[in-house]
Amino acid sequence: MSQPLGILERPLRVAIIGAGPSGFYAAGALLQQKDVVVAIDLFDRLPTPYGLVRYGVAPDHQKIKAVTKLYERIASQPRFRFFGNIQFGRDLTLADLHCHYDQILYAVGTEADRHLNIPGESLCGSLSATEFVAWYNGHPDFVDLRVDLSRETAVVVGVGNVAMDVTRILAKSVDELKGTDIADYALDQLATSQVRNIYVLARRGPAQVKFTPAEIKELGELAEADIVVDPSELELDPVSAAEIANDSEARKNIEHLQAYAARSLTGKPRRIHFRFLVSPVEILGTDGRVTAVRIEKNRLLADAAGTLNAQGTGQFETLPAGLLLRSVGYKGTPLTDVPYEPRTGTIPNEQGRVKDPATAAVVPGEYVVGWAKRGPQGVIGTNRPDAAETVKLMLEDVPVLTPAPEPDPAAIDRLLAARNLPFVTIEDWRTIDKIEVTKGNAQGKPRVKFTNVQEILDVLGK
Repeated sequence: MSQPLGILERPLRVAIIGAGPSGFYAAGALLQQKDVVVAIDLFDRLPTPYGLVRYGVAPDHQKIKAVTKLYERIASQPRFRFFGNIQFGRDLTLADLHCHYDQILYAVGTEADRHLNIPGESLCGSLSATEFVAWYNGHPDFVDLRVDLSRETAVVVGVGNVAMDVTRILAKSVDELKGTDIADYALDQLATSQVRNIYVLARRGPAQVKFTPAEIKELGELAEADIVVDPSELELDPVSAAEIANDSEARKNIEHLQAYAARSLTGKPRRIHFRFLVSPVEILGTDGRVTAVRIEKNRLLADAAGTLNAQGTGQFETLPAGLLLRSVGYKGTPLTDVPYEPRTGTIPNEQGRVKDPATAAVVPGEYVVGWAKRGPQGVIGTNRPDAAETVKLMLEDVPVLTPAPEPDPAAIDRLLAARNLPFVTIEDWRTIDKIEVTKGNAQGKPRVKFTNVQEILDVLGK
């Protein structure tokens, strides 16, 4: 029987699943601590690293994407390896990882979106904001997504930052987008967009919105879009007013909305309409395509805990529309042989230690970070302290861990070769990165992304 690691006579071998922000922050925290020598192998199913930063951050928010400079410094450390184009559960099993690594860290995020669960949601033209974002960001899985921009009206359901991103992309002019790293095919389609009215629907009031003041302020600076807000929908009930009394961000959001409500329309070709206290109850269609959205007026009622919830009033109206984008939350998807909590869409854990939901016992050697750990909360930087919390526990557990039976780093290379699995190294990624940036520079863009996995592998001779 294997003995606990105790004081290590070799580097601690850690496999991280997922090359997004939380995976890199965890890698950085592990590599910079002084108590244990750590060797990290970071796996991702895509051939490119950076996850949400590459495929989730809006193309017109390049300053946010600059965080990849930090990730590149982490990846440059000698005890770090990247294995792109390797999918956990398909190419490598949990048993494989336990054989070769002392600890396994899940940094897989929340890839799935939540549904509205209303009639008509499966109609063509009804999409998640997640899909739309991945489409215009050039994610290989969404290149062929059918996005209908031929109708005059689009509806965005939700008032978080992602909802603001998709609204802004729909409302921006081609000139505002052409200097970004938006996918060329998306830019071409947006150039011929017939969308003139974008309705943003919030089931609760303006005090309960989830976007940041910076996001709502940015909408008011678009070259070709006016913002329409009904002043009567900005009136706060006493509970809402008390709720935001000490919340400077919420008050700033209200101030921006009030300023838009007081503005005169300038005659710009597009309009963004904010609607509060309304919920979609049915998506209507003809010949399988979205033609309208039926919405119900809500009122706010406080529950026993004082939380304001939206309740339908029985008053309805219909918005003609050809596109609906839902942005009402995210959840993780189950990983093969890994515990999963369907209610929260997360991996059950205790501050980052994975737990067996059946017994509530900690699963030895398995950990989780990021949205897969705590749910879809916070911004990219929030993952840094979250990762540090989990890493602290990982290091505390080292003396009692059972060592991997085959810790030789070369064993993983041999295993992948035996399975004929072409993988992308960090050096390979730098080759792809250089090509993308060079192409982008020639067109006045930050980069021109590869959007096809096989094309990347072909370029690398894999």
